[in-house]
Amino acid sequence: MRDRRGVRDARRAQEFGGFVAGAAGRLLHTATLLTAEAPDANPRARRLLTRALAHTYAHWDHPRGEDPYDRARGHLATHYAHEVWHRSRPHGPLAALSPRERLVLVLRLFEGLADEQTAALLGLPVDRIRALCDRATATVLHPPPGAVPRAGRPLLRRLQP
Repeated sequence: MRDRRGVRDARRAQEFGGFVAGAAGRLLHTATLLTAEAPDANPRARRLLTRALAHTYAHWDHPRGEDPYDRARGHLATHYAHEVWHRSRPHGPLAALSPRERLVLVLRLFEGLADEQTAALLGLPVDRIRALCDRATATVLHPPPGAVPRAGRPLLRRLQP
C-alpha cells in the first residue's frame, strides 16, 4: 500500500514539476503585468504565482480533463482581482489603467483569451469585456497628460513575452 502511494506521489510531483518548468515563466510574466511591477523587482507577482502554483498542485489530481495552465491562470486573475483593493496604486507603464482594465488587457492581449473566455473567467458580460479592453487599449496607446511617461519602445510591444 505504501509503495503504491509513494509511486503515485512521485509521479504526481514529476508531472507537476514538468508543468512548472514549462509554464512558470509565462505565468510569472502575466503576474508581473497584472501587478505593474518591474520585471526585475516583482515580489507581489512572485507571491501571486506561488499561490497560483500551490493551488494548482493541490488540485492536480481532481479534474483530469481541465488544463492546469488554465487553472493557474484563472487563480492568478481571481487572486489579483481580490488583492488589488487592498494595495496602493502601482507604478509603471500599466499604472494609468484601472485594475480591472489591466486585468482584461493582460488576459486578452498577452494571454490571448477570447472575449467569451475572459468574460466567463471574470463573471462579466462579453460586451463589458470588449468595452474594458477598448478603453484600456486607448489609454495605453494615448495616455492622458501627466500619466506615466513612455520610455523607449511602445508599450504594446512590452506586453509580448
